[in-house]
Amino acid sequence: MHIINTWGDKMKFQSTRGLESGVASAEAIVRGIAKDGGLYVPESFPNLYDSLKKEKTLSYEELAFKIIKEYFTDIKEEELMDAINEAYNDRFNVEVNKNFLELYHGPTCAFKDAALLFLPQVMRRARKALGLKEEVVILTATSGDTGKAALEGFKDVEGFKVIVYYPKKGVSAIQERQMSTQEGKNVKVYGITGNFDNAQNGVKEIFGDEKFKEELKKEGYLLSSANSINIGRLVPQIVYYFYGYFKLVKEGKIKEDEKINVVVPTGNFGNILAAYYAKRMGLPVEKFICASNDNKVLTDFFHTGVYDKRRELILTESPSMDILVSSNLERLLFEGSGKDGEEIKKLMDSLIKEGIYEVSDKLKEFLKDFYGNFATQEEVSKAISDMYNKEGYLIDTHTAVAQVVYEKYVKETGANKQVLIASTASPYKFPRSICNALEIDVEGIDDFKVLNKLFEKTKIEIPTNLRDLDKKQILHEEVWDKDEMKEAILSYLK
Repeated sequence: MHIINTWGDKMKFQSTRGLESGVASAEAIVRGIAKDGGLYVPESFPNLYDSLKKEKTLSYEELAFKIIKEYFTDIKEEELMDAINEAYNDRFNVEVNKNFLELYHGPTCAFKDAALLFLPQVMRRARKALGLKEEVVILTATSGDTGKAALEGFKDVEGFKVIVYYPKKGVSAIQERQMSTQEGKNVKVYGITGNFDNAQNGVKEIFGDEKFKEELKKEGYLLSSANSINIGRLVPQIVYYFYGYFKLVKEGKIKEDEKINVVVPTGNFGNILAAYYAKRMGLPVEKFICASNDNKVLTDFFHTGVYDKRRELILTESPSMDILVSSNLERLLFEGSGKDGEEIKKLMDSLIKEGIYEVSDKLKEFLKDFYGNFATQEEVSKAISDMYNKEGYLIDTHTAVAQVVYEKYVKETGANKQVLIASTASPYKFPRSICNALEIDVEGIDDFKVLNKLFEKTKIEIPTNLRDLDKKQILHEEVWDKDEMKEAILSYLK
């Protein structure tokens, strides 16, 4: 399909804060973050739905190729196809079960596999397209899932090193063990004293330090990111929603062109933003239901138009959502402001300096397609229990947040549209929380034995890559202060 836009058939990217435009995809992918601290966004959206709906039987890989190639137009199509096949064949698939879009059938049992298996492959090809000689150092902050997925995707990929920071006391035992046992000659994992927001801010500050980056460049290193701030990670997530929609059509749950609602358990806002991008490409979505846990900064934002991070971070049973600064919201606000980089820069500066901003009336109007609500820990436990006892279906804590918020939305609005609920992780990543919800006694048992208890009760297979985690050798156990993240990089590279 040929897209007519101001760039002919070449997609270009611009910064949300206004400094850069006309940036080719390879450069945007390798750089990760724009020079002004903004995030790269596409300068236009290809309308693909009308052509794709004629090919509803496409495999996940074929659909991914048709979507991704419209964005990354300066990487050869055959190279993109190879990147997709290397990323997904026999490694990742998506299933739709009871309207749950199961996104965790990959090597790390979390939805981030879809993007982070692809990102290293496309980044390797972007590096080649740019003729770079320097080694690319991937910096990643994780609230639990991104880290392992980045490590798994980039391990032993030539020309790359990966450094992952995670909050030492802010991830589940399974998530921590997945990272601390990671093999690969080019990977490093650091615990930090602090929370995810500290880790994410630290990474952003490092990207903003031109002097530090210049020093590293002299040593032959370029910095980039595997967080969802990287457009190379965001674009592949669009594919989920097209795939899920066509599954609903195929199963006869909806008619072609019928609008659906999408529910996403939301932390850094990347996954729900991908659903919004899918709508901009023509996918018939009515409402975006943004589900938060007790860290309900997004819920409050959608109710008031005020984003206020000045609150204590609460550690919950859904740790991947324990976030107070949702980075990708910046991309949505950029679209809603009419691509006004100056306005977005003011909002983000206010967030950094004051910890708060309020959006304009125009933006508040734009955000009406979004509904925000939150789930308490008690509600999450009850949802897990109800879903299993009534339906025989097991969901994890993050998916349960989405289920609770969806039920609140239906109760408030009486909406009866078909729905896709993003199911973002295997229940076995959070076995203690699931066992507690199902009233399985696991008092005094370590998390790895808890996996077996959960299996005994449910007879649902333990994913292969979570079995015997406790028998693997711990390879990464360094912990650094949250203010010494730069020093940690240097200690690894030197």
